[in-house]
Amino acid sequence: MQHEVILPLVAYLLVVMGLSIYAIRRRATGSFLNEYFLGSRSMGGVVLAMTLTATYISASSFIGGPGAAYKYGLGWVLLAMIQLPAIWLSLGILGKKFAILARRYNAVTLNDMLFARYQSRLLVWLASLSLLVAFIGAMTVQFIGGARLLETAAGIPYETGLLIFGVSIALYTAFGGFRASVLNDTMQGLVMLIGTILLLVGVVHAAGGLPSAVEKLQQIDPKLIAPEGAGDILSPAFMTSFWVLVCFGVIGLPHTAVRCISYKDSKAVHRGMIIGTIVVAILMFGMHLAGALGRAVLPDLKVPDLVIPTLMVTVLPPVAAGIFLAAPMAAIMSTINAQLLQSSATIVKDLWLNIRPDQIHNEKGLKRMSSAITLILSVLLLLAAWRPPEMIIWLNLLAFGGLEAVFLWPLVLGLYWEKANAAGALSAMICGGVLYAVLATFNVHYFGFHPIVPSLLISLLAFLLGNLFGRPVAEAAVVSSADK
Repeated sequence: MQHEVILPLVAYLLVVMGLSIYAIRRRATGSFLNEYFLGSRSMGGVVLAMTLTATYISASSFIGGPGAAYKYGLGWVLLAMIQLPAIWLSLGILGKKFAILARRYNAVTLNDMLFARYQSRLLVWLASLSLLVAFIGAMTVQFIGGARLLETAAGIPYETGLLIFGVSIALYTAFGGFRASVLNDTMQGLVMLIGTILLLVGVVHAAGGLPSAVEKLQQIDPKLIAPEGAGDILSPAFMTSFWVLVCFGVIGLPHTAVRCISYKDSKAVHRGMIIGTIVVAILMFGMHLAGALGRAVLPDLKVPDLVIPTLMVTVLPPVAAGIFLAAPMAAIMSTINAQLLQSSATIVKDLWLNIRPDQIHNEKGLKRMSSAITLILSVLLLLAAWRPPEMIIWLNLLAFGGLEAVFLWPLVLGLYWEKANAAGALSAMICGGVLYAVLATFNVHYFGFHPIVPSLLISLLAFLLGNLFGRPVAEAAVVSSADK
């Protein structure tokens, strides 16, 4: 049985590598940085939708989220659905304005955008360091999720699975760049859709049908089928916090935002919004419902995060389990490659080239450096993931919240408020980031709200106050009314 599970996964990894080689051969001529980190801004609507969805749907969505649904019940499934507008909001709010400014300044990274808008090197350095710190935590979560999948579903020891998983991602991201990333995201999005539907059908069948599954959950704990969830965790304050953290705040995530400057034309944006929202709805509902109903099939799991990989080998035939194993692997790999590329771009473009601007035309040197940094970061992440925590969803949300607290208002207000200046943006980044770090570290929840809520409110206030003391930005850096 183990071989029957592993063989489809091996075939999937070979396809990933094949797409990466194809992407390398199809690289466009012109600027290496623009091609390697943005794919020469050539994404169509379907690819845009799939890469945004695959980047957004991560180990937390396939491992941590269903694990929480297993623990807290059907209420968590409803909670997960408040993430539904995430792609629509990201493309709708950033969309054209973001791309116009990016093309005007030939911006390759989010920090390029921030510098073009605010004309502050200090802001770029602060943003770069914040991004790298948060991404280390977020990517560690993805590595842990991938290794746990291989350990549980394929019987591969955790450390061995971590090495297989990490090396595969490091190689295709380091040498394939953004084009390989989005091509694989498109394929991975399709794999996720098929896998989610297969697993949900298998879980419902194994539980004896949907009514039987719900009845078994009620027998285990009546609150598993109540809106507030087991342990009464799903309070209004918690649900509001969760929506801010995993839906509205996603607009400020750098690896999501950068995909909003790499599409081809307006038609791609509109198509991406519709397709992306539909795909997110199917994946979120299917995976979290499978996790919640999975408790009727596997009532005694000690580690909730293991519910999806354990269900795979329990309710699906071995070959189908192997095919489905590729679905959460796809989610994890697509998120990591986006974050790895963004981290590498931050180090090369935002930090190194700020110190050595004379190297901007050294294409060969930049190519070697970009690939080497991606590989080095992968090795550091392998080491960080060697001893994992029990539930990865909280670590993932911690990293996401830190990025949102730093980037959200400088990004959104920079687009929509012409008078926004560097003093306001810096005040927002520092106040939001520091407050979030303090509240999250000491687990402080004012009035039951997650630290992201007060952090974003204080960050907004700091932006407005700081903006009073800053200098106006040159008109050329602001999106004019003609661009709106």
